[in-house]
Amino acid sequence: MNKNLLLWIVIGMTMMSIFNMFSAPSGKTQPLSYTAFIEKVDQGLVDDVTIQDKQAVGHYRDMSGNITRFELELPNDPGLVQRLIDNKVEVKASHREESMFLTILISWFPMLLLIGVWIFFMRQMQGGGKGGAMGFGKSKAKLLTEHKDRVTFEDVAGCDEAKQEVTEVIEFLRDPTKFTRLGGKIPKGILLVGPPGTGKTLLGRAIAGEAEVPFYSISGSDFVEMFVGVGASRVRDMFEQAKKSSPCIIFVDEIDAMGRHRGAGIGGGNDEREQTLNQLLVEMDGFEANEGVILVAATNRPDVLDPALLRPGRFDRQVVVGNPDMAGRVQILKVHMKKVPLSSDVDTQALARGTPGFSGADLANLVNEAALSAARYNRDKVTNQDFEESKDKVMMGAERKSMAMTDEEKALTAYHEAGHALVGIHSPKHDPLHKVTIIPRGRALGVTMNLPERDRLSQSRIELESRLASLFGGRMAEELVFGKENITTGAGHDIQQATRIAKAMVTEYGFSDRLGPLRFSENEEEVFLGRSVTQSKHVSDATALVIDEEIRAFVDIAESKARKILTDHRDELEIIAQSLLEYETLSGKEVSALLRGEKIQRRVDQSTFSSKDDADEEDVSMDAGEPKHESKDGKETGQES
Repeated sequence: MNKNLLLWIVIGMTMMSIFNMFSAPSGKTQPLSYTAFIEKVDQGLVDDVTIQDKQAVGHYRDMSGNITRFELELPNDPGLVQRLIDNKVEVKASHREESMFLTILISWFPMLLLIGVWIFFMRQMQGGGKGGAMGFGKSKAKLLTEHKDRVTFEDVAGCDEAKQEVTEVIEFLRDPTKFTRLGGKIPKGILLVGPPGTGKTLLGRAIAGEAEVPFYSISGSDFVEMFVGVGASRVRDMFEQAKKSSPCIIFVDEIDAMGRHRGAGIGGGNDEREQTLNQLLVEMDGFEANEGVILVAATNRPDVLDPALLRPGRFDRQVVVGNPDMAGRVQILKVHMKKVPLSSDVDTQALARGTPGFSGADLANLVNEAALSAARYNRDKVTNQDFEESKDKVMMGAERKSMAMTDEEKALTAYHEAGHALVGIHSPKHDPLHKVTIIPRGRALGVTMNLPERDRLSQSRIELESRLASLFGGRMAEELVFGKENITTGAGHDIQQATRIAKAMVTEYGFSDRLGPLRFSENEEEVFLGRSVTQSKHVSDATALVIDEEIRAFVDIAESKARKILTDHRDELEIIAQSLLEYETLSGKEVSALLRGEKIQRRVDQSTFSSKDDADEEDVSMDAGEPKHESKDGKETGQES
């Protein structure tokens, strides 16, 4: 930086010197025309004239005797000098002399400028600094030593096992003899694996805050460049820096950007990404050991990583950072609520029960939306009402009450959502109804949300069959009330989700009686890997036909169940639909009360309803497009407009 500033100062001084050399001489000078000059000469007012090439300068007197300095351009007048002498004007001649330095500078200035620029870039290239012209081959890893915005393990909640794994590594670096006395070796790599938003990067920042050793942080995309060999050079430079600071920790975020399976991309085995990966493999466990350097990496796609990268000796540990359970959600909510003034009616346990499958990022967004809602209404504290509105907004999207809907569209949406709710109520082992509304939210015209009674780790066949039936409840309600010729495209998302579930039941879960417990799909969503990696079990044409028939059978059975439930309970369908047209939003308890023949008791100012007794994973049914928030257990319905 100082060299650059000095260079610009020298250039500026040089330009000022050149400007001064060509500047006019100081003093007050009056320009004069040649005609006026001759008139003054003939009048005897001119005292002296100095002729220099085609210019003349001198002094003349006015009638009052004041002397003025003048200058003018002279034409080609051979008799001018004699005329001046005849009028007794003192004539002088002068010749302009240019310095040798100025002549050389003017003629060689462009060449000198090019030479200076060339020398400047050569010095930058030879310097090797990260800010130099050739610094793109250097590592972009940042050494975190400052304590500003420090994150510790107290700021990370809901992943106690993951914290224990990385805490052991930090303790190893602080006191190696505690572990090496029994023959233990320090792990060379730790891979943090989990869905997006579960806190992998936050855990890495917490490691930096807790570790008393140098901590280098870098992203996997920082190694990827269009020039072949740059990524490998950066890997080498990163480990060279780390070895100088050993023992230390290197944290690589989103390592799948550079660690994808080799041989699967365009360019065979010679592309830049694969050379970068090869260099990383050598640095982690090659001929030269990097003792005291621990690589901590994070990814949400461990299935695409190269097997050589995952083997022991490189990544010795794979730490799963998954979505928190209810106890973890309570801890995470408490961490994010520390900076928020809370009202006494906020129940953290109830919020944790009502947000099943939420990641740490989802819960942070929930608290933030609640704080924004309280500020919008000019409240001093965040109330439970704000959290309920925030939860509905995150799960189902923002309300669009201003959206204009005709009476026919409202009626169709009401019967559609009532069909979802009623089929779910009368299906065995279906999640309890939490809320149903016909207020447009996000891209949906209506929402039916179900919450299971506890955290769910797996699903039974009967639960999935009930789920399929409820998905077709909206379409069957439209057909039953308005006729088959008047059904709409609103069930497009329902059909999409039902097809996905039925296909998984047949090809992944082994629920088909004809096909048995065989898997017929494998890694279908991975589009980056080649056929040699994702080649699924060979399926003949006959087997493919049976798969299609079994998927269609599950869908047809679900459709028949939904039609039978709605036909047998047509009066209940009318009760729910008419109540939705009147109140727009009904809670699960209110629907149960309506079906028992009771009246709804509601305050005039009540706008959001929730059931604290309802438990953990949601089941969302939406109208008019895909749902804003996909349910955490992978189940959602939709009515596309």
